[in-house]
Amino acid sequence: MPTLLFPRLPHCLVLLVLVGSVCSAISQTSPKVSERSRQKQEAEQKQAKLRQQLSVLKEGISKTEKAREHAADALANSEAAISNANRALRELAAEQTQTETRLAALSKSESELETAVSGQRAQLAKMLREQHVAGHDDRVRLLLSGENPNQMSRELRYLGYVSAAQSDAIAQLEANLAAIEANKKEAEEARLALEEIAEEQRDQKALLEKEKSLRKTLVTNLSSKLRSQRKEAGNLARDEERMAALVDRLATVIAQQRKAEEEKARKRRAQRAKNLAIERERAEAKRAQKGTEKAANKAGEKPGTSASGKEPARAIQDDEETDHAAAQGSAFASLRGKLRMPVNGELLASFGAKRSEGPSWKGLFIKAPEGTDVKSVAAGEVIFADWMRGFGNLLIVDHGGQYMSIYGNNQSVLKRPGDKVKAGDTVAAAGNSGGNEQSGLYFEMRYQGRAIDPLAWINR
Repeated sequence: MPTLLFPRLPHCLVLLVLVGSVCSAISQTSPKVSERSRQKQEAEQKQAKLRQQLSVLKEGISKTEKAREHAADALANSEAAISNANRALRELAAEQTQTETRLAALSKSESELETAVSGQRAQLAKMLREQHVAGHDDRVRLLLSGENPNQMSRELRYLGYVSAAQSDAIAQLEANLAAIEANKKEAEEARLALEEIAEEQRDQKALLEKEKSLRKTLVTNLSSKLRSQRKEAGNLARDEERMAALVDRLATVIAQQRKAEEEKARKRRAQRAKNLAIERERAEAKRAQKGTEKAANKAGEKPGTSASGKEPARAIQDDEETDHAAAQGSAFASLRGKLRMPVNGELLASFGAKRSEGPSWKGLFIKAPEGTDVKSVAAGEVIFADWMRGFGNLLIVDHGGQYMSIYGNNQSVLKRPGDKVKAGDTVAAAGNSGGNEQSGLYFEMRYQGRAIDPLAWINR
């Protein structure tokens, strides 16, 4: 570097020490601690309580079963594993795309920073060289030179400008070097995340192939038994009872959760009102004690505002949370006749149509190739995503206002309980789980626990 030619310049020494120390830090390898793994673990812990509640619901329903030797039960573990593997692969693919985009942006940013640092180093070298050639690097020598005081003043002022420019340049260089170091650490974290994703994808693909092979063998061995059991009216009736029981219990859990949330919101509002009243009393006491308008303006606060000024916004937020369920229900009711089919395919069975065996259809069966995207018909929250006898891999979305949509016989459910979904979001992949002969989607809609005709809500 050119600055090495001028060791007596103080800024040169500062620059060398600065660049050397920062570059040394950059050269060190960042520790491979995965932030992605920690975030995934936290997300899983948040959903553990909800999964536990759903597990209790399923156990309660299973205990009431009279027929326990059902052929479809043999498929349960395999079909659930296929669903989980497909969902994991879908999530990993989305995460991989996001991470690759982030890594590309980091690489571009690092290149820009390196270019900027190279330019700043050249600029500093040039400034120091020019200062040395001009001979204005020694203030003491200038003061002792005996030159004209006015000229000396101008020279000192010029030296001040040069020093300030050098300091600014060094500060900018230091900031960019620190940014490069942070960028490298973040890029290393992104690369580590991609390695983890690739490893998980390999594991999930291997598991998926294994489970698909197992299911194929099971279906072959159980095919005659599955066919006969599908035609038994008693089995169909029990399937419907099982669904009705699940929906009723889920509705109870949802009502309890919302009641608890409303009670918490009410208590928060009451506590805030109490705190605000105390603050207003204190403010009034201060105004009375000081007795002047100026003191009153200082100590007083606007009605409905705490000392921090954050309470009204929080109160509005809680009111919105309290009214959210009712607003959702009202919004969903307004969608009658406007919904789209959850999957593209051929309608083989309609609501109310008589079956050749057993009760009439409580929903629609839409024939579709295995793996076809199944989309949520409206915004809501996933409240059930698991395997269930008679319906295979089943997903239920709560739309608020006691409206639910139900998606059954899926190859995979791609959302977890607690996930928020929007209209048109892919929530499952069509299939023939649960021992179904045809590949497709079984679709139901329920209001207050009762099955309603989906076609009355769909714009065809």
